[in-house]
Amino acid sequence: MLRIKDMREDKELKQQEVADFLNISQTNYSKYELGKINIPNHTLKKLALFFDTSTDYLLGLTDEIKPYPRSKN
Repeated sequence: MLRIKDMREDKELKQQEVADFLNISQTNYSKYELGKINIPNHTLKKLALFFDTSTDYLLGLTDEIKPYPRSKN
């Protein structure tokens, strides 16, 4: 289960605001939230950075919301 809708709502953002950040249409972003289309890896990474969490959390693979420590590279 994707958690991007919950993360967006927790920050009181509209779909259009996140879509603008990702430089995609609101319609495509909505499809991401609904699980109708897969999120490309580069977009998933941008979402994790935007929401300050890990991709694993967004994908429902962990319940730890805190992001991993950043790489020094």
